[in-house]
Amino acid sequence: MTHADPASLDILDLYRQAGAYHEGHFLLASGRHSPKFLQSTTVLQYPQYTEQIGRALAGALRGAGIDAQLVIGPAMGGVVLAYETARYYGTRAIFAEKDGQGGMKIREAFTLAPGETFVAVEDVLTTGGSVLKAVRAAEAAGGRCVGIACIVDRRADGGDLQGYPLVALTRLVFDTYPPDAVPEWLAALPLQEI
Repeated sequence: MTHADPASLDILDLYRQAGAYHEGHFLLASGRHSPKFLQSTTVLQYPQYTEQIGRALAGALRGAGIDAQLVIGPAMGGVVLAYETARYYGTRAIFAEKDGQGGMKIREAFTLAPGETFVAVEDVLTTGGSVLKAVRAAEAAGGRCVGIACIVDRRADGGDLQGYPLVALTRLVFDTYPPDAVPEWLAALPLQEI
């Protein structure tokens, strides 16, 4: 299988082309405010962009020497991304879904053999909370996480994620502010909740 060189894919440009890169005043899921926002669902609705991203993620994983037996993504946003990455990675794809108690679970239809290795994928990594819930669910089902991959790593510190090797197609750190420290220039813009 041919794998794209992840360095040849300009992720920010791809988001711009898809109309998924936004500037303004955004209230993030974390409760923090930001002047910039990436809407991955807008990008992933286009098969041509999703294919490029999946191919690049698979290539980046292989390039990092990460070899796994399956790819998992957190539902709902990670379902398409896991599938497309697995297609180029040469494995099967599954997803973890909310368990109603703040965590995630693996559907009974998906089975993991004891010790089966997996890579978890995420679109934009801000804190890593969602993808780590998917990792924990797959580990509880008997799998062993050998890495995490994302399209964009937004974390200020970068590096591995809680001891798991992390592969990111790009790293973009946008300023974010707690609600009580939003600068005047940002507060003057209409607030958009996402």
